[in-house]
Amino acid sequence: MRPRAFVLHLDLDAFFAAVEQRDKPSLRGKPVVVGGLGPRGVVSTASYEARVFGLRSAMPMHQARRLCPNAAFLAGRFGAYRTASRAVMRVLGGLSPLVEPLSLDEAYVDLEAGGQTDFSHQALIELAQAVRAQVKAATNGLTASVGVGSSKFMAKLASEQAKPDGVVVIDPGQEVDRIASLPVRAVPGVGPMTAERLQRLGVKTVADLRQALPGELRRELGPAVAKMLARLAWAEDDRPVSAERVVKSISVEDTFAQDHFDPAALEPVVARDAALIGARLRRSGHFARTITLKLKLADFASHSRSRTLLGAVDSDETIAQVALDLLRDQAHLVARGVRLLGVGLSGFTAAAQEALFEVASARSDETRVEFPATVARGRSEHYRPGDDVTHQDFGPGWVWGSGLGRVTVRFETAASGPGPIRTLPADDPKLRPNPVLPPPDEEEDEAEVEAG
Repeated sequence: MRPRAFVLHLDLDAFFAAVEQRDKPSLRGKPVVVGGLGPRGVVSTASYEARVFGLRSAMPMHQARRLCPNAAFLAGRFGAYRTASRAVMRVLGGLSPLVEPLSLDEAYVDLEAGGQTDFSHQALIELAQAVRAQVKAATNGLTASVGVGSSKFMAKLASEQAKPDGVVVIDPGQEVDRIASLPVRAVPGVGPMTAERLQRLGVKTVADLRQALPGELRRELGPAVAKMLARLAWAEDDRPVSAERVVKSISVEDTFAQDHFDPAALEPVVARDAALIGARLRRSGHFARTITLKLKLADFASHSRSRTLLGAVDSDETIAQVALDLLRDQAHLVARGVRLLGVGLSGFTAAAQEALFEVASARSDETRVEFPATVARGRSEHYRPGDDVTHQDFGPGWVWGSGLGRVTVRFETAASGPGPIRTLPADDPKLRPNPVLPPPDEEEDEAEVEAG
């Protein structure tokens, strides 16, 4: 712990929804919801106008539609989000060489490593305000909440208290009193399951956590977690800001609109996902030893099976072959109905060792993997609400809705002001997708997409 508030945490406000409102003038000041639009979709981000109606992240989309039926429900444009995120990270990179991104919309910054020498309350307020102004300019209007504190815990807590579009600095010496009345979920590492276990011990607030018997914490949570929480309850957090994000695994998941009961119907999905994570693995410059298949069943039970190879690979074919073997081994589970399927990689190394195993060549012809012609994902044959399009006669716009062979487009841009709405044939040869392309060196960030 340092006696200076040297950690800055920036969190973009309602990020996905804010990007949509920025780029779609007719949605500014109105409820906007971004997420999966099918019957099993969930809310990724809700604008502040939508949150007034009780909408929140991870809420089932059907519930969100009931609470706020007049909101704009959009599928999301990850290229636009990545582009905005890169602009924000460039601003933060100008503050310090130690920037630790947590996701597309938030990051920690070590101000001391960036040469900051004045850590007075007023100086930090002015610095944070300047950062917010730079972010707004770099992203054409996105707002951010900024917190500064003596640790990651305090900085993130400060940014939460600053929301939306504000600044909070927690001065050294205030930490213990500042967190005493907070719910235990505010402590880093306390998720829903841990919070439930703590509640069984009568621990609901940080102050309760301080009074908990160490033996009870160890018995309920294990010695490592108990020790960590005991320190964090007194605001003792010495985690450094690290510019190197160590990726331990990568995965992709598909949530299906309808349950699948036939393993053969899932095999093309496995092959496609293997190609996707194989491409991401090769871009990272690594090889993987462990391949995992995840199934979530109709009753929401989750099952994962992994296979660790004798060597490390980056071959789409090998990844797919192993994942397909794992799928066939779980045919009895598939028969109960699969609502989600995922393929993941872990056990990364810097060198390949393909000569040490022969998984693919040992299989018969009947198990040979057939890859689909395209591995594009997240975009169906039809236009999705929110997709960027352009028309030869009417110019750029975005999809308001589609169905029954028609697509409704609002022709407007971020700079044009609210534009007209036109309904066109879905196969209009003058209409074509016009997606925002992400920066060429940006990794994919979608962990889950809605299929079917």
